Amino acid sequence: MGMTISEKILAAHAGVDRVVPGEIINAKLDIVLANDVTGPVAIREFRKLGIDQVFDRDKVVLVPDHFTPNKDIASAEQCKIMRDFVREQEITHYWESGRVGIEHCLLPEQGVVLPGDLIIGADSHTCTYGALGAFSTGVGSTDLAAGMATGEAWFKIPETIRFVFHGNQYQPWISGKDLILYIIGQIGVDGALYSAMEFAGEGIKALSMDNRLTISNMAIEAGAKAGLIEPDEITLAYVSSRAKRPYKIYNSDSDAKYAQVFDYQTKDIPLQVACPHLPENTKSVDEVSGIKMDQVVIGSCTNGRLEDLEIAARILKGNSVHPEIRCLVFPGTQEIMLEAMRRGYIETLIEAGAAVSTPTCGPCLGGHMGILAKGEKALSTTNRNFVGRMGHPGSEVYLCNPAVAAASAIKGEIVHPREVVKNG
Repeated sequence: MGMTISEKILAAHAGVDRVVPGEIINAKLDIVLANDVTGPVAIREFRKLGIDQVFDRDKVVLVPDHFTPNKDIASAEQCKIMRDFVREQEITHYWESGRVGIEHCLLPEQGVVLPGDLIIGADSHTCTYGALGAFSTGVGSTDLAAGMATGEAWFKIPETIRFVFHGNQYQPWISGKDLILYIIGQIGVDGALYSAMEFAGEGIKALSMDNRLTISNMAIEAGAKAGLIEPDEITLAYVSSRAKRPYKIYNSDSDAKYAQVFDYQTKDIPLQVACPHLPENTKSVDEVSGIKMDQVVIGSCTNGRLEDLEIAARILKGNSVHPEIRCLVFPGTQEIMLEAMRRGYIETLIEAGAAVSTPTCGPCLGGHMGILAKGEKALSTTNRNFVGRMGHPGSEVYLCNPAVAAASAIKGEIVHPREVVKNG
């Protein structure tokens, strides 16, 4: 019996030939990641171990992205703890405001995470890097501290669930966001609990890297341990100019065993909107058309990449944000913002009436720069819509792709992009 891509990566990092689901292993790590919310906790736990140095200053990555630029004294203190630790330990991968980006956009862009890697991060959306063919997963700050000290972590080998998208003829404006929302709507927020999700088929191969990163980013919203896509020529084209160290490609064997296999026809998947208060509460955009919004958010580690901004700008060009709507745009990194400026996307968004921010997690976690008041509704390209996720517990968050968000910002209510784009 063969192995899945997840099992192969875990076996290789454990130094064994084979692993099976349910087995407990200890494995060597390629990257250990934390941000300004989880990093200070990990640093405090690291100091309790009585160890002077992290295991490898090139493999410990610290990204101040959640509350930066610092919104208050407490967040400033959090970042200072990280900054002091970075200087003390001479950590290689750290970026200050003005250079930093949202971690799960930044690390792939900078070539810090690569195919075949085993990565842990004290952030649940660390699963994003599975789009590159890496096994990456979120952990708690205590486990992260142990990883910083030893360069190792324990894992229970997960079962793998395979999601196959047949065909590559998508409906207009469909994106990776719609595919993952559709899956979550089908299987629920616990449908892949402690499993590795593997996305495959012609429909996945037809997607850009930006769309693939969006899909893997939201694997955790189905309860998954990781969400992987096997590397192909699109992956290699993305990483070849970015990689600063060797990497290895892993693929699932044809006779690998899967816990379940789900098959979808790409032509049958409509644009999706996840209604409050769970990502599984999905409906087609036509089913929820007409619901009025107070705020639209475009960006985050889920949909803050260049293609996302291009789509939003394409729809908003020559249009205006509805006068009763706040439209906030958060590019994923400084590099993405610069390229969007060069291509005119940022100018278009601002001319349309959107507020464009420096890269930050901002409103996604109810942090800052877009908090909702009681009774307000937001349509967002972020990844979660739990109660109080973006502000007051009495507010509501709806999730969608950038095309739906931009079109709805113009109309002031949820609409299909065809309502504002000719032949759309």
